[in-house]
Amino acid sequence: MDGSGCIHLSDEQMQKIAKAIADPQRFAILDCIAATDEIPCKKLVAEFSITQATISHHLKELVCADLIHSRRDGQMAILSCRRDVCGAYIHALSERLVSPGADQPR
Repeated sequence: MDGSGCIHLSDEQMQKIAKAIADPQRFAILDCIAATDEIPCKKLVAEFSITQATISHHLKELVCADLIHSRRDGQMAILSCRRDVCGAYIHALSERLVSPGADQPR
């Protein structure tokens, strides 16, 4: 976090997030998680017509990119969206690509 309380994302973190959300299925999973405060992993498996192994792979990528948080409740994994990280990503993209002067050649 910087002095204003905002999360600063490194270039490496920005790339991880971009790669994670570039996959349409993964983005749909993130969207489903973000639509709630928390969601059990087994509900995602029921929601999507892909295997549990594929869901697990996508969740691992989303956790690696810090886009979701996973916690255990007994044997159940409970997932939640890291809204602070998503917001920081959107802010960083806006600063880099949309802000005044962004259309100036470098």
